[in-house]
Amino acid sequence: MPQNSDITKELERKVKRFIRLTLKDIRVDLEEEFDRNFEREAFFNEAWMRRKHNDDESRGLLTQSGKLRHSIKKEATTTDYSVIFTSSVPYAAIHNEGGTITVTRRMKKYFWYRYLLIMGSKRNRPDKDPLSPKLQRKKNGELRNNKKNLELTEEAKFYKYMALKRVGSKIVIPKRQFIGMHPEVERIIQEIIETNSKEL
Repeated sequence: MPQNSDITKELERKVKRFIRLTLKDIRVDLEEEFDRNFEREAFFNEAWMRRKHNDDESRGLLTQSGKLRHSIKKEATTTDYSVIFTSSVPYAAIHNEGGTITVTRRMKKYFWYRYLLIMGSKRNRPDKDPLSPKLQRKKNGELRNNKKNLELTEEAKFYKYMALKRVGSKIVIPKRQFIGMHPEVERIIQEIIETNSKEL
């Protein structure tokens, strides 16, 4: 007949295994779901607000370079029984929670830089081509009327609009949450716990 200490050790082993597997399953399942938010352009069923300027629906929201999407890190700790999702990208929090930023001179310079990068500079500098290599042109120098040029000129309009904002004015960044608590997250966690508890 097994000793009480043997039963306790076996139970302790099963509980530790249950916690470890449950945290791992939660981490894997939620990582997939949070990543899908970028495809859904929604926090589960809560659609993200569309852009006011240059709302080209062929280009997803929050996916200009993919850096934000790929920056999400997950960590499961058995010491405090938690799964933590974070992002190392400095602008992640303002997109996830929404907020207001104040226009600075540095921002205005950046917006002008981005505008000129697309449209080209009219300054006659010997080391710079006044025509942007990004825009496609006809042999006579006129802009081609194609999809790529239309997208780029819309993007340039946005950067010019931003560059013309006054220093000290406010830019409202809408909340486009991609990680955090949600009834769907709670449902997934509950489902994993119930499934894993059957294996105890």
